[in-house]
Amino acid sequence: MNYQEFGKFIKQLRQGQKISQQTMANHLCISRATLSGFENGVSGEIGFKKVLQIVDYLGYELNLKEMSAFPVFEEVIDG
Repeated sequence: MNYQEFGKFIKQLRQGQKISQQTMANHLCISRATLSGFENGVSGEIGFKKVLQIVDYLGYELNLKEMSAFPVFEEVIDG
């Protein structure tokens, strides 16, 4: 998962919980424009600490796992 995909995933989680960008941004002390840019993959890095706060706000946590030596289905299809 890259930065843009992660932002889109966060957007889906937020919308699924029916939380507006403005409400979430206010609680996280960031601008709505910053959150929008992150969700759409068009802004610069917002920092790992802020990413952790976003994930926590939505009721999730990050887990690391070792990358597979084998390609995933999407990588095979994309060539």
